[in-house]
Amino acid sequence: MTTLNKMMPPKTSYMEKVLPQGELLKAFYASHARGVDLERVLLNEFGVRREDLLNAKAAYYRCPPIEYDERLPVTPQLIEGLNSDILSMSLWIPLILDNGNIIIAASDPSNLSLLDEVESFMNGREFEIRLALQDDIRWYIQDFLHAPPGLLIGTERTNLACWRNTMAQWRTRLACYRTDLAKARTWLAILRWGLGLVSLSNAFARIYGSARFASYFYWMMVVSGTVVAGFGFVNYLTIRKSRMSPPKHHTIVEVTAATMQFLERYHLDNIGTKPRLKNTMLSRLGDFVMNYCTILKPVPASRERTHLARERNVLAAQRSIAACYRTIYARARTGLAFIRTGVIFMSIGIGFIKYFTVSFLTLVDILLLISGLLMIIDGTLWYLPSRKEPENLKRVRTMEGSK
Repeated sequence: MTTLNKMMPPKTSYMEKVLPQGELLKAFYASHARGVDLERVLLNEFGVRREDLLNAKAAYYRCPPIEYDERLPVTPQLIEGLNSDILSMSLWIPLILDNGNIIIAASDPSNLSLLDEVESFMNGREFEIRLALQDDIRWYIQDFLHAPPGLLIGTERTNLACWRNTMAQWRTRLACYRTDLAKARTWLAILRWGLGLVSLSNAFARIYGSARFASYFYWMMVVSGTVVAGFGFVNYLTIRKSRMSPPKHHTIVEVTAATMQFLERYHLDNIGTKPRLKNTMLSRLGDFVMNYCTILKPVPASRERTHLARERNVLAAQRSIAACYRTIYARARTGLAFIRTGVIFMSIGIGFIKYFTVSFLTLVDILLLISGLLMIIDGTLWYLPSRKEPENLKRVRTMEGSK
């Protein structure tokens, strides 16, 4: 006991009530070696319960405790003019105004310099000091005095909600993109139906050309097929040229990445996985999400809403990446539909030219061949940019999985 008391800093004897001496000495060494608060080491690495540490500390200082609660509404007038940097060093903050009496949370109520700061700020007003853990005070400071960027702040829920809205808007835009692609495939089906009528009339005229009714039936089918094909073609071009026309492949990926910049605050070090090499940008983005811790045990329990907000944002990021993949695959599916249709009509045109003799109807054969060729070219333009994007979206790594 004597050796421990000599090595431990003053005002820490209460910690012996929450941790055995040997473990407490290890925690002190870890805290001293890494320059981390001893309280934080005890809570995060040695499994000390927050309630036990707070109660032991309150009993030592003979001061009523107060625990962090993000739902606590702090009156703006209480913190007006306060410097967050100074409060972060002194570890105190005014929280509650109760019938003219101001309740102040402080980590060390016996600190004379802290008391001088409080009395100077109170300027003769009545106040009462409550004891709080160091992290709890920092969280209050970060919540209401806006900590520097890069730190988790209570008002981050508002920022995260903004990011979720941004990602939701982009996913809506991608959904509109996929809807346009579905419309394009629909008009392609109508175009295919029209060209099919033209092909059928072409074959009918050559096989039954000598029949009396053949010419009337032939021209009726040609006109019907041409009108249907033209209707589908015009509507397809309208979609292709409209303001909702699909953006370029790289634009989709880059905007998707831009909607996830908030993840810069979530990075986990030493996650145990090596970054993959020679991946596409979207594939790397899928791996990028895995490096972020989302499921944390909220301590105290009132902090759960903030952690759940972070969880929702990372899940929203996953959905955004998945939406990007779905959009790219929808583009590829549209391209393949055009290529498949083009190959069919090119084959029909070549077959007619090869099988039947040259005649006026050969122009229709050439038209079918050219139409098929144009569909193949257009489908290839849709498909090729999507060819290099293999699906690479994995589950989000949790805290347990990152150990």
